[in-house]
Amino acid sequence: MASPSIIPNDRLDKDFYIVLQDFQGGAAFRETDEGIDYPTLIQDLLSGQYENVLRVVVFNPAEGWSRDASEDIARNLERRIAADEQEISSTLRDFLEAQLGPRIGVQIPLPL
Repeated sequence: MASPSIIPNDRLDKDFYIVLQDFQGGAAFRETDEGIDYPTLIQDLLSGQYENVLRVVVFNPAEGWSRDASEDIARNLERRIAADEQEISSTLRDFLEAQLGPRIGVQIPLPL
């Protein structure tokens, strides 16, 4: 007879996000709060909570899947940045370009 799990199953039936960052000692997944959801992750990336992001991985233990969500997240970030006309860090720009490629032919507004 199998022992019951000490982790409630309802806590595992959601998507979890982990961020792979490039640290001085090498790449490592940074710990995140269990409660982090997609909107919080996007806001944390925009506000500079993560630096030198290489990848973002999403997984759902209850459903038994995981995938690289980096490109989807980069596209969402790009839309938010354009809509809000906000400035971003060079490290976030590096992540966006790594996922989506450099933006060629984008017109940069000139000061009046």
